[in-house]
Amino acid sequence: MSTMSVHEPTHIVAASDPHKLALSIRASCLVFEDAASQALLERVRLIAPSDATVLIIGETGTGKELIARHIHDLSERRSGPFIAVNCAAISESLMESELFGHERGAFTGAIAPKTGWFEASQGGSLFLDEIGDLPLPLQAKLLRVVQEREVVRVGSRQSVPVDVRLIAATNVKLDEAVAAGRFREDLYYRLNVATVSLPPLRERPGDILPLVRHFLSQYGTKLGYSTVDLAPDALRAVLAYPWPGNIRELENTIHHALLICSGTTVGADDLRLPTPRSHATSPTAAPGALSLEAALQDLFERDTHQLYRLIDETVIRTAYDYCEKNQLRTARLLGISRNIVRDRLFRYGLLTSQKDRP
Repeated sequence: MSTMSVHEPTHIVAASDPHKLALSIRASCLVFEDAASQALLERVRLIAPSDATVLIIGETGTGKELIARHIHDLSERRSGPFIAVNCAAISESLMESELFGHERGAFTGAIAPKTGWFEASQGGSLFLDEIGDLPLPLQAKLLRVVQEREVVRVGSRQSVPVDVRLIAATNVKLDEAVAAGRFREDLYYRLNVATVSLPPLRERPGDILPLVRHFLSQYGTKLGYSTVDLAPDALRAVLAYPWPGNIRELENTIHHALLICSGTTVGADDLRLPTPRSHATSPTAAPGALSLEAALQDLFERDTHQLYRLIDETVIRTAYDYCEKNQLRTARLLGISRNIVRDRLFRYGLLTSQKDRP
C-alpha cells in the first residue's frame, strides 16, 4: 500500500480563524464526503433560507457551531451579525444580563447600560450552544423572547423588539431533560422547529481521510512542509480508531504528529493513538470499553444491591473529584449538562446547602 498524499476534500466548511473559537473542544473544520454528511449538507441547504429556529444536536467536538455558521452564511441574514454564546460557560448570575442586557443601576456594578446578545444580533443570527445547560428561570424568559420577539433588559420595564434568527445546539437529549423536569417542554417545542442531527465522526467514516488530508495540509504548510504523506500503518490506524473526541481530537492528533514526525511522512507511532484491541461487542467501542464491561460483569455476578445507583454515584463522585469539584468541568468531562451534574450532586449528598450552588 502506498502512502496517502495530501489533497483537499471536495466539500469543506472551515472556520475563518480557528483560534477565535472560544473552547478547545470545538471543531474548526467540517467535510461532507461521507454519504451521511452529504445528506446532512443537503438538509442544511433546505433549512438555511428560512427564518425558522434551528436545533442542532450532536456530540462534543462534532462541529455544531460550524454548522450554525454555515446555516447563517446560506441564509438571507448573511449580511447581518452572527453571534455565538456558550450557555455553559457563563455563570447563572450573569446569564440574564448577557442575553438580554441591563440598564444602569440594575444591580451592583451596573455603572452603564449594556446591550445584550439578542439586541447585538439584530438582523442576523444568535447561536446558543449547550442550550440544555440554561437554568429553568432563564428558560422561561428565553421562551418569552422567542414567542414575542422582544427583550426586556434587566432593570427595565420597556421591551425592545428584536429581529433575530435563533439557532440552538445541545449535546444532551432534550426530550429526556424535559421528562426529568430539567428543561421546559414549551421551550423545547419552540426550539425544535427545524432539527439538524450531526452524526459523530465514527458514524461518518468517509469523512475521516478527507479531514486528515485537510489537517495535514493546514498544519504542514504552517510548519514549512511542501508535501506531507501518511504512511500505510498510520492510514490503517486512523481508520480503525473510533475518535471519541470527534473532529477536534483528530485535528489535535494530526497537528501533534506533524510536530514530532521525522521527515515528511507520518507513521502510526507519530499518532500516539491507544493500542488497538479486538472489540468483541462493537468495532467502534471506545478505548477502555472492554475493561469497563469486565468490571460490570463482575458486579452483575455479585448481585449488587441498587447497582445502577452505585454506578451512577461512583461516576459522578469520581469525576467531580477529578475536576477539583468544578461542576462545569465535570459536565464537560462526562458529556452531560451542568443541570444534571448539579442534580446528582445534591441527590448523592455531595452538595448539601444553598450556598453550595454555583
